[in-house]
Amino acid sequence: MRALLAVPVLLTLGACASPLPKPDPQQAWVELYATADTLLMADRLDGERWPDGRYFQVTPGKHELETRFQFEVRSGTLGMQSEPLRMTCEIRLRYDGFAPGQRYRVEARPLLMKAQAWLYDDQRNVLARGEVLRCGTGI
Repeated sequence: MRALLAVPVLLTLGACASPLPKPDPQQAWVELYATADTLLMADRLDGERWPDGRYFQVTPGKHELETRFQFEVRSGTLGMQSEPLRMTCEIRLRYDGFAPGQRYRVEARPLLMKAQAWLYDDQRNVLARGEVLRCGTGI
């Protein structure tokens, strides 16, 4: 089981080793943000697998972004702590107005056994709220 959890971590570390590409001024750049104890990765753009989990770069207009958000949940009863559960949530964000040369940010945070996510513009205005497609320990 631990070996299965190690694969996404190793892939993430490999992605971190290479520099981010320079943003194309004709497209919109979407960065992903999560706290240090969580992991938020780009997964799909308009239903197609996205090759780099660290960001999205999209043409102007309407797009659907899918992310994978991982976090730990501690559970237990009557003061007895069990091993933390590693939750993974798939989250979709839709936005119609991506503009060329603009920077956007997806932020996610855990909410009990689910997640929340938002798409912000560079002025921190909320442009879209994430739709949690599914959450679980085996995703």
